[in-house]
Amino acid sequence: MPNRLPTDTPDTEACFRQLRRNNACRSNKEFVLAGHTFAEIYAMAQGLRELFSAPACREEVICLAAENKAIIAAAVLSSLYGGPTLLLPFAFSGRALAEMQEATGFTSAVADRPRDFPAGTRVICPEPRPVRQIHKLPAIDPDAELLKLFTGGSTGAPRSWSKTANNLFSEAFYLAQKYQITSKDLIVATVSPYHIYGLLFSVIIPLISSAAVLPETPSFPGEIAAAVINNSATILASVPVHYRVLRDRQTSAGSLRLAFSSAGMLPRADNEEFYRQNNVPLIEVYGSTETGGIAVRVRARSEEAFSPFATVAWQTHHENLYVRSAYIAPDAHRDKQGFFATNDRIATGPNNTFFLKGRTDAVTKVGGKRVNLEEVCDKIKAQQGVDDCLVVTMADPGGRQSIIAGLIVGATIDLKELKKKLMEQLEPYARPRLLKKTANLPRTAAGKYDLTVIKRLLAS
Repeated sequence: MPNRLPTDTPDTEACFRQLRRNNACRSNKEFVLAGHTFAEIYAMAQGLRELFSAPACREEVICLAAENKAIIAAAVLSSLYGGPTLLLPFAFSGRALAEMQEATGFTSAVADRPRDFPAGTRVICPEPRPVRQIHKLPAIDPDAELLKLFTGGSTGAPRSWSKTANNLFSEAFYLAQKYQITSKDLIVATVSPYHIYGLLFSVIIPLISSAAVLPETPSFPGEIAAAVINNSATILASVPVHYRVLRDRQTSAGSLRLAFSSAGMLPRADNEEFYRQNNVPLIEVYGSTETGGIAVRVRARSEEAFSPFATVAWQTHHENLYVRSAYIAPDAHRDKQGFFATNDRIATGPNNTFFLKGRTDAVTKVGGKRVNLEEVCDKIKAQQGVDDCLVVTMADPGGRQSIIAGLIVGATIDLKELKKKLMEQLEPYARPRLLKKTANLPRTAAGKYDLTVIKRLLAS
């Protein structure tokens, strides 16, 4: 079992020293562009902390259901400096909030607008307050639970992951140092702060680096391009589905210096087209909610393999990737050496790199035979007229075994002809028994495939 140890470790104390230096009681710099300053963020955080220090709140967890990034940042800071744990929901619907309350028992929430909270919930709506002398900030416990991220996941079943102060802020500190993110930068993030990737780039990295962030979270191609160009943004943090819709569109007028993609694999063609249009290399970040960031690659520099962060140790066993770092959620199961199984298959590359080969759960059995769904998907994508597709397994309505099904995007594709070609290229047990066309593949707000909706479409 090859073991690649990190060449560096997070300097937790340096991370929080940096945060203290950025204490906004001495800064009128904008945190949110044309919105709240860092000073106002810290003043709001102090107000929340004073409120949460009441005896009735000390042991409570607080549901955070605001879209205003200034309020999100203030709530995170209040938790960082001794306030209660925050709950970040996967959706703001009444049903989602009710599920969260059933799972956690929260009775208080921080919001910036009316929400369909369960009856009896005490709702706190922070308002900007005069910036006065900020009291001396208490010491930070890096291992204290800062928040819980409730993810809808690709199946729609909510799952929570705890994150400590050290998990989030040490990763932000590492990224800010690695990519020299400073107070001169303006970040446009197209993914919600309620996704770990959006939270890092919309809130945590700005708090560490004093960079400013755009108040909106644009998602349509015209909105994204306008947000970058009109505000002379220097950093774009987006997801593969948004880079797909940005194809054939110039996104920067020259100000952009960094572009990140995460929350799924980015197709090569979309990567190359973004670089051709903007002359900005795309940095693909590989990681997850439970692991934090793991590795990056930049295809514009001819990198096909992923290079792990200097702070991440990794090893492989039977092609499965295991990682160890300070970013892994404390409630994630690890082995005796502290390694977490990622459920991703890899092949080792040169110079401490690896190639991603797909999910371990993408290998399934059909009729007693092992089938790699991602390889079947690749065969379909290679056919002329197919723009995109997703291959899944589904219960056979007429039997006990699973069947392979594919949802295809492509206006000109003939499904009968496609089935004939797949008969020539795939073994009988690996051929999809069900193929359907669709205008697009449904995705969640974080840009991941929404398997609940996809399987519903296939079964309809």
